[in-house]
Amino acid sequence: MRVILLGKGQMLANMIESARDSGVEIAGVFRYERTTLTNFKLFLHDLFKTSHDLTLIKKYKLPEIKCKSANSEEFREYVLKTNADIIMVGTWREKLERKTFSMPKIGTVNLHPSLLPRYRGPNPYMQVILRGEKKTGITLHLMDENLDTGAILLQKEIDILASDTGKELRERTFSAGREIASEFFRKIQSEVIIPIKQNESRATYFGNIDECLKMLDFKNKTSEEIYATIRALHPWLPCYITIGKCFFKVNPYKVKILAPQNATLTETLFKNIVQSEQPENAHEEIKGKPGEIISKDYKIRSLTIVCKDGKAMQMQDLKLWGYFKRPFTKIFIKNLKSRFTD
Repeated sequence: MRVILLGKGQMLANMIESARDSGVEIAGVFRYERTTLTNFKLFLHDLFKTSHDLTLIKKYKLPEIKCKSANSEEFREYVLKTNADIIMVGTWREKLERKTFSMPKIGTVNLHPSLLPRYRGPNPYMQVILRGEKKTGITLHLMDENLDTGAILLQKEIDILASDTGKELRERTFSAGREIASEFFRKIQSEVIIPIKQNESRATYFGNIDECLKMLDFKNKTSEEIYATIRALHPWLPCYITIGKCFFKVNPYKVKILAPQNATLTETLFKNIVQSEQPENAHEEIKGKPGEIISKDYKIRSLTIVCKDGKAMQMQDLKLWGYFKRPFTKIFIKNLKSRFTD
């Protein structure tokens, strides 16, 4: 069996490994970067940014397809010349035309990082965390003329951990992608896989993330919503606290939600009221308006801010936005005059 792989980065690397693990012949590898970069920029990219997929292509001496589009006549001629049985796609933003995806003898399949028909579209890693989902997964489906709507061949479920950022969830999804691709290659050589039509009544689609989300809104969002946003957007869109003309970049691994207790908070503005060794959620009664800074600690670059739901968020390891301002973050926090975020 001969397969052509289209993809990018770690997903493509995992597809290469799964094909080799299953004894499938790789007739060609088409990296997505070739569709977006000039030959010179691609040369510099490969020279200074080592990627796992390119390392495997060189290691196994795989034939690399050098086209500008998967819909080009050049690519289609390559598919015909190699007599490919399957095209497998993963992390590929170009929409394949019917003339392209119908060329392989068996068909063209796509790895989509969600449990279709839910979360069609780009960025499902971010979307599932933003919306508080407990589970996600990866789907291998037949490709058709629409995006992410083809009949389902295989699926694998993944738990979303409470501490997951988009980065960790994507990494686990890619690992699951290798498993499901290996399973597909093994099964397709010895048995029939019956495609299951997607249930359109359960389908959801989410487009590109609105970049405005990265500017945190403590006055109108609950602590859980803000924490989900910080986790979901990492590492693609860092989140920021806005105070006057200053923007503080938030570290998603240094965030704690503080729930109010029975004690009374008196005159604690700009004091470090929570130590990192205290149990989570252990806090005096939180008194302050949403968006109000109720404590700060310049030594650990920390601010604690009240959210819409009355809980507070303590964020440590903050960094000022701007290359020349970043070294002065501690000084900015120490001399902070404003009591409210914007």
